[in-house]
Amino acid sequence: MTNDITILICEDQTLMRHGLCTILELEPGMKVIGETADGEEAVASYQALRARNMTPDIVLMDVEMPRMNGVQATTALIASHPQAHIIILTTFDYEDYVFDAIKAGAMGYLLKDVPASDLMATIRKVHAGEPFIQPRLANKLLIEFGRKGRGLSTRPQSSRTFPEEDLSTRETEILKLLAEGASNRKIAEQLGLAEGTVKNHVSNILSKLQTENRTQAAYLARERKLF
Repeated sequence: MTNDITILICEDQTLMRHGLCTILELEPGMKVIGETADGEEAVASYQALRARNMTPDIVLMDVEMPRMNGVQATTALIASHPQAHIIILTTFDYEDYVFDAIKAGAMGYLLKDVPASDLMATIRKVHAGEPFIQPRLANKLLIEFGRKGRGLSTRPQSSRTFPEEDLSTRETEILKLLAEGASNRKIAEQLGLAEGTVKNHVSNILSKLQTENRTQAAYLARERKLF
């Protein structure tokens, strides 16, 4: 169908990328015309498709990708192709990510845990020229605008005070395994600890790092190159 909404998927996780492709291909009126695994590929693929008169109607852009992240890729695409309709689809809901993505020119921002029906609805809205930010993220965007105005930021970053010296040797070991994606049970088995003990250590780690969950703690640890 010539009036299908054409989509370019930019996602570095193979399983997630293929899953999105499958879901979108099953949706009437939508067609995936390209898949990329990093930001540089995203920009190159968009330009190549455009050269073939196959400019994607929608670009689904992950934030955390190798070589060039989603915000950088969005900035590059909008700079050369202002008409590009980009939806950020990511695991992270840090205020800075939302702010930076919208500032870069993204027309939509969704977390990856949204139902498929919400993703389809957002694609249709953005395709129609209507910007959309997931409601739970809208307040975060307003908060970040306020923080930016006062020179503040809430996303974990290298300049943030990081109490790494407060982590015990055992907590550092657990944080490393946590960052590798190990469950509490797996960590307990590997370190010869009770699962309840690991759970307590994880709670202490989150508290010391001032993070809300395991994903944020792992991200911060990797960003600070603790291992």
